[in-house]
Amino acid sequence: MGLITGILTLPIAPVRGVVWVAEKLNDAAERELHDPGVLRAQLALLNREFEDGDISLEEFEREEERLLDRLYATRVAPAPHDRRGHAHG
Repeated sequence: MGLITGILTLPIAPVRGVVWVAEKLNDAAERELHDPGVLRAQLALLNREFEDGDISLEEFEREEERLLDRLYATRVAPAPHDRRGHAHG
């Protein structure tokens, strides 16, 4: 970035910072949403809630299906922005 560009864009620097933070938070949320380890932990917690009687069978089945669908989707295609899914070359 040149001196003139830096001076002219200085007033919007805080906005760029907020946008950058929002993008990083979104990336982290996307990774967590598609992380098989997180999904398995959520399934274990769901099982425990059902076994303890905290949720009904209907709630358990609905949530289990949603989590299993997400887990299956992670095995079929890598998460967005997942660098492991790209070929290095």
